[in-house]
Amino acid sequence: MIPTSDRRQAVALIQEANRNGARLARACEELNLSVRTYERWTAEGQVKEDQRPLAERPTPKNKLTKEERAETLRVVSKKEFMNLPPSQIVPKLADQAIYIASESSIYRVLREEKMQNHRGRSQAPQKMVGSEPLSESPE
Repeated sequence: MIPTSDRRQAVALIQEANRNGARLARACEELNLSVRTYERWTAEGQVKEDQRPLAERPTPKNKLTKEERAETLRVVSKKEFMNLPPSQIVPKLADQAIYIASESSIYRVLREEKMQNHRGRSQAPQKMVGSEPLSESPE
């Protein structure tokens, strides 16, 4: 998003170039703007503010409900799934003819709940320098 002050400055520069003989398209091109964007910004005689932050966005129809979200958390916290990533949980549930949420939705829920971390039995990967693992705190 372009702040209103930057929009005003861009419009002023384009208008100045246009008054001095430059074609509108070439002046806009210098600022990497399309003529249509310039026209939209100046449609009512003054530079309009960006309306995107103010737009009402409807809730997606496929958004998980609180109950579905709680069920997802309950299932991924079960002992049989607690060490598995969602990419393995979803197929195991599908084998049992159970569908609670998509893999990406489960990842999203885990990330929002700060539960998306290393979920396997193996150790989490460590960065190596040469043949020595990097220590977490300098000594």
